Amino acid sequence: MLRLHDVHSGYATASVLQGVSLEVGAGEVVALLGRNGMGKSTLVRTICGITPPIRTAGSIMMDGEDITGLPSYAIARRGIGLVPQGRRVFGSLTVEENLEVVPRNGGGTWSLDAVYELFPRLKERRRQWSSTLSGGEQQMLAIGRALMTNPRLLIMDEPSEGLAPTVLDLIRDRLRQLRGTGQSVLVAEQNVDLALDLADTVVILGEQGRIVWHGPADSLREDPAPIHQYLGI
Repeated sequence: MLRLHDVHSGYATASVLQGVSLEVGAGEVVALLGRNGMGKSTLVRTICGITPPIRTAGSIMMDGEDITGLPSYAIARRGIGLVPQGRRVFGSLTVEENLEVVPRNGGGTWSLDAVYELFPRLKERRRQWSSTLSGGEQQMLAIGRALMTNPRLLIMDEPSEGLAPTVLDLIRDRLRQLRGTGQSVLVAEQNVDLALDLADTVVILGEQGRIVWHGPADSLREDPAPIHQYLGI
């Protein structure tokens, strides 16, 4: 589905990614791990065509189509939905308006009713201004808004950031349900337990913006040595 080959990307003052190659297959959940500053969010933004950063080399393919260099709206139309770091809901709109404002790709099953079934709390808050929601509710809304585009690939950037443990457990449960639907997901995450709970495959970004480990999540569960070595935990 998604394939990156030798991607280099960075900012005016620094090169962050230096030769990243990875794949996300249909129905696969891939977790991207790495310490702060290793380039997880830079990689997410590069895939989605958001600038900065600036991609300087390499290619990005989606379902066999070269999407390298396309603007972000065109990449979204190719079936990539983004749950951005920090949620970025539209605070001046209601919950339901946030869900309805996004363009929808054809052929999917996600609708208001489907999102409300996944997150009943959003239905309870559907007439409420999004700026008044709790952090966990805003994260539910950000996920629901991305799903409303009927993405073939859902990309999530730090979905557990700033969530209380009880809310994180709820989000974890809903993401498990989402995985059960066969949704392809790439998740950049700091929470190793969450990543290993959800992922089929794990990619660890290390120093100099390079992949230092890649393999099945089961391997890390059985032998967490790479987690200790590259993440320091």
